[in-house]
Amino acid sequence: MTLLDAPVFDEVRDRRRRVILSSAVTLLFVLFVGWWLVAGRPVDWPWNWNSYLQGRHTVDKFLTAVEKNDLPSAYGIWMNDKNWQQHPDLKGPYPFARFQEDWSTTSPDNEYGVIQSHKIVLAGRYGNGLLVATLINGRKSKALNLQYDPKTKTLAFSPPGVELYLGP
Repeated sequence: MTLLDAPVFDEVRDRRRRVILSSAVTLLFVLFVGWWLVAGRPVDWPWNWNSYLQGRHTVDKFLTAVEKNDLPSAYGIWMNDKNWQQHPDLKGPYPFARFQEDWSTTSPDNEYGVIQSHKIVLAGRYGNGLLVATLINGRKSKALNLQYDPKTKTLAFSPPGVELYLGP
């Protein structure tokens, strides 16, 4: 065999390689777009998409518990501590009594009335956290803005004067 003798071109092998490569690229693209859609179509870097996904899920779980008037479990979601009742001596900056005043169905501080339904409409980064805007009881404006901290996985009210713009 000399240097100029080339091996016979194998069309089947070449076609199989192209099909496998194009299938793998297509699958990766579909997974990437699917991840973006599930995260809520954030306009942010992909490494932040999981915080969008977790933040939207946590706010959804929290508001579902408030709708059911299950305030103890809603407080556990708010503080990211399911067993918060087993150590009541650890009182944070937002104690359960104040939480009940803010979120109960008879609360005078609740400007939304009895929370019966919610729809998460927008999420956006603010500082190190994530702001999640939610329309309560079918409203079209004046969204409830909650802040999700991805490191501690806790919820808080958005800072005063900070809210996500939902458009005209």
